[in-house]
Formats: sequence, structure tokens, C-alpha cells
Amino acid sequence: MIELNFSSSIYMGNQMKYMLSIAIVFALAGPALAEDKISRMHADSMQSFTPETVQWKDEPILPKGAKSAILVGDPTKAGVFIAWLKFPKNYPIPPHTHPFTEVVTVLSGKLGNGMGNVLDKKKGEMLKAGSSFVLPTGHTHYVWTTDEETIVELIATGPWAITYTNPKDDPRH
Repeated sequence: MIELNFSSSIYMGNQMKYMLSIAIVFALAGPALAEDKISRMHADSMQSFTPETVQWKDEPILPKGAKSAILVGDPTKAGVFIAWLKFPKNYPIPPHTHPFTEVVTVLSGKLGNGMGNVLDKKKGEMLKAGSSFVLPTGHTHYVWTTDEETIVELIATGPWAITYTNPKDDPRH
């Protein structure tokens, strides 16, 4: 049997208050302490985007013919960004990887997506407008278009990069 006197009750009460205080501090500080060190997506104003009004630019890290339009963020910096990519008809992007996970949504046209070190359209899948896929970090894949121009939305974390499985496929060399 444990006998408590007045002084031990005060001690236990103070200890419980102390532990409760620590728990509250960690509960409030936890999210701030756990926050990662990337820039958050940010917009200064509401904007609308259409394929006819965005500013398309040649995309130098993809084979010739691809164009890009940055909607939100900066793919050259750490942080989330959203871009549209426009591919001409019958356009292939050879096998490659990316350093961060990507989400790709087909906005118009059709996009073939395959996994592996060799572009093989028979082993991939054809995605129509409204379809999406997720590419894990470092996952070797390839894409291609059919007989129509295709526009996709890319949501990814920068800095965006691409490493071609075969260095000869890299248009920057």
C-alpha cells in the first residue's frame, strides 16, 4: 500500500503540470519543427490559363519540338511548380528519370506512357484527356504522342531535371 502525504501530492501535481506544459509546447511547436525546407507554392493574384493565351516557350531539356508554359512556381528552384507541356504529333521522349516525383495529367490529345530502359509502345499504355499518372522519383519511363498534338499538365518539385538513359538522347549535348 502506498501512503501519500500532502507534500508528495504537491510534488506529483507539480510534475503533472510540468509534463502537461511540455506536451502543450510540443503540440504547438511540432508542425513548425516538422516543416520541410522547400518553398511553398505561392500566387500573388488569381489567374486563368488557356492553351491560346499562355506564353509557350521551347523546352530545352526535352527533344526538339516540345514547348512549355510555367503556370505557378519556378522549375529551376526548390519548391512545387505547375507547368503545361505541349508535344507535337508523333513525338517521342526517350527513356529517362527525374529526381523528384511527378504528376502528369493529359489535358488534350493522347499520351503514351511506358516504363523501362527501351521505348516500346507495345508495353506502355495510352492515356486520353482527363487521365493522370504519377511517376516516382528515379523511375525510368518514356512517353510518346500519336497523330495529334498533346498538352499535359505537370505538377512536380523543382529543381526539375531529366536524366536520359542513353546520353545520346539528351538534346542539351
